[in-house]
Amino acid sequence: MEEGHRVTYWLFKSEPEAWSWHQQVARGDAGEEWSGVRNFQARNNMRQMRVGDLGFFYHSNEGKEIVGIVEVIRESAPDTTADDPKWDCVVVRARQALPVPVTLERCKTEPGLEGMALLRSSRLSVQLVTEAEWEIVCRIGGLI
Repeated sequence: MEEGHRVTYWLFKSEPEAWSWHQQVARGDAGEEWSGVRNFQARNNMRQMRVGDLGFFYHSNEGKEIVGIVEVIRESAPDTTADDPKWDCVVVRARQALPVPVTLERCKTEPGLEGMALLRSSRLSVQLVTEAEWEIVCRIGGLI
């Protein structure tokens, strides 16, 4: 991580049938490109990420829950799955599973999470998470 870099928090959504937490964990320290994003706002979010930033791994569609934490290990670069150079992505590796997955329903009722992008921009696949939201989700998930 760059000296003086303050960690920023994110949320990465993935449909588990396309890319699951277990597949992410299986990639080990090499991590995996967060490829296939074809939304400008999500892409721009990835362009803001720095090595060492942390993100929640969220299973969308099936499960609808935050199941783990990933770390950005490579900053935004061309997406190898894209035919168009305007798309790029970061590489993330699994850091740890949440002892207790945090469901979307729980987020909807938890004080302090009412403004969370997960609830406001439900279709956005890569989202910013505030430090306060990060701490609440980590507490609910059994990490603190």
